[in-house]
Amino acid sequence: MKFSELVRLLEQEGFKLFKEKGSIRYYKKPGWDKLIRLDYHGSKEVPTGACNAVLKAAGLKGKKQ
Repeated sequence: MKFSELVRLLEQEGFKLFKEKGSIRYYKKPGWDKLIRLDYHGSKEVPTGACNAVLKAAGLKGKKQ
């Protein structure tokens, strides 16, 4: 999954960009007590382990395509 696809998936689920520090972005959703940390990868594929960790932290593990 590419970085842009992962961001799009998070935004479709209601997550918004909360803050950005360097190449690290944090996403937040109302009613969700965790911040989702996402390292910027440009147009590259997000490594599988990192992608799975982000989806799991966001509660979207079963929705990966």
